[in-house]
Amino acid sequence: MDSITGYIKSSGGYARMKELRAAGFQTREISALVDQGRIERVKPGLYRLAEYGASGEHAGLVEVCRAMPGGVICLLSALDFHGLTTFNPSEVHVAIPHGSKPPRLFYPPIKPFFFRERFYTPGIVSVRESAGEIRVYGKEKTICDMFRYRRKLGEDLAMEALKQYLKLKDANTTRLLKYAAVCQAKTVMMPYLKALVT
Repeated sequence: MDSITGYIKSSGGYARMKELRAAGFQTREISALVDQGRIERVKPGLYRLAEYGASGEHAGLVEVCRAMPGGVICLLSALDFHGLTTFNPSEVHVAIPHGSKPPRLFYPPIKPFFFRERFYTPGIVSVRESAGEIRVYGKEKTICDMFRYRRKLGEDLAMEALKQYLKLKDANTTRLLKYAAVCQAKTVMMPYLKALVT
């Protein structure tokens, strides 16, 4: 049993069932470790050491990125990550390529958004946290996505984020407008932007 936990530890605290089986470990041994609480099932086929459980401010986002290799933290969860909203989302908003099948994740709860390629690829940044890596859309892309989803998520939240962004020292309206064009939100955003910067 210790050899299994040692293997998972050497893999960064996480391992997939197919990797464990390929290393010669038995399914019943892995199940026994789950029953003992020494390892936890993150989603079907993905395990982590219990000691690597969620910790740190953005641990839930790390969990989602580990469990969903194609997932990108987006919309309200990305706003929260960047400190651009006072709203605290109850589930993690994650973008996945259109046509993909989201995995069943046991924790944290997720809300998948299916982005077409032209909306999915631009603006992804990788942030290294103590708990692991987070794939998230940058501030400008996130604000523009919020305007794109304003009818579903609320125009007030998009406006709040834009106001907060413009207060930042590194606010860049040129970059913001670039992503507004990418997200097909420029026409909607321009009147608000003009009113806030004049």
